[in-house]
Amino acid sequence: MPKGLLNYTTTIEAAKTAGEVQGILAGHGAKAILTEYDDSGTICALSFKILTPHGDLGIRLPIEPDATLKVLNRQAGLGKIPRRYANRTQAIRIAWRIIKDWVEAQVAILETEMVKMEQIFLPYVMARDGKTIYEHMLETKFLALPEGQTE
Repeated sequence: MPKGLLNYTTTIEAAKTAGEVQGILAGHGAKAILTEYDDSGTICALSFKILTPHGDLGIRLPIEPDATLKVLNRQAGLGKIPRRYANRTQAIRIAWRIIKDWVEAQVAILETEMVKMEQIFLPYVMARDGKTIYEHMLETKFLALPEGQTE
């Protein structure tokens, strides 16, 4: 088990990592990529569009630096990582690096032709209201699953 959160020592800025993620997605069929920024000019979300046999699908990747910061603070308090890594700027860097690593792993599976792009990113597919499939499932307590699949 790692001492601290994956990539907790990264010095790579979020914008560079987001660019790497965009390159990975573009190289694997993304037709459009949208980078969102918060009021301070920090990249806070990445959405993209893929073409499927059933039409275009919008996908929004989960970038949650506040959740990452919470973990960093907990790990710093436990002595698992130095306190200097437990700050919002570092949490943003780490969150993006983890997303990049995850996307790389997912497209590696895609390259085996065992799965399709829409399968990999299904929880993050956006409905017409802008919420993801996962968010809708959570709101309905996963009622869209076949009977007996929620226990």
